[in-house]
Amino acid sequence: MAKQKYYVVWSGKKTGVYKTWEDCKEQVHGVKNAKFKSFPNEQEAKAAFENGYSKKSLITDANKNTKQLILFGNDEYIEESISVDAACSGNPGDMEYKGVYTKNGNVIFKFGPVANGTNNIGEFLAVVHALALLNQKDSSLPVYTDSLTAISWVRKKKVNTQISRNHKTENIWHLIERAEKWLHQNTYSNQVLKWQTERWGEIKADFGRKNLR
Repeated sequence: MAKQKYYVVWSGKKTGVYKTWEDCKEQVHGVKNAKFKSFPNEQEAKAAFENGYSKKSLITDANKNTKQLILFGNDEYIEESISVDAACSGNPGDMEYKGVYTKNGNVIFKFGPVANGTNNIGEFLAVVHALALLNQKDSSLPVYTDSLTAISWVRKKKVNTQISRNHKTENIWHLIERAEKWLHQNTYSNQVLKWQTERWGEIKADFGRKNLR
């Protein structure tokens, strides 16, 4: 019996970790410059998916017998990308977020502040905002965030927050549901990557308000 393999798709019709080659193939077949690789176990696959990639790593995928750029190493970040960050005064509190062009830090979009938000909610909304904008412009640029929570919520297309819903939080919940709806109704090939703060310093969209998080 063949040993179970797990497949990571970093660039394809839908990114993620897949348990079968057929599921993986469905996401990368016919996609130009699709990026994917098999792993011996789920733990390695999930770690590789979250760690991002390096253009330096060129590995042959035995299943396709073609060379693919595999997202490994993380020696350097991709300048041609969007970086997002959020800031929140209190938890919950007044929340805002923005997206910048990673190469030079120029602000591409900014939203807020809005009451009764959290930093994680802001990061999630910022990633979806970036994906929607890139989708509109038919751009394949990747998106960086320093929040693993936001990455997880985007993949699951669902926010897991303890913020209760009432008349005071209705506005923030409206924003959350609008972002979730966009994820369910749209597809994207952009990678959503974890910014490696310990290697690269603060993310380029940083608000510089760590004491408020």
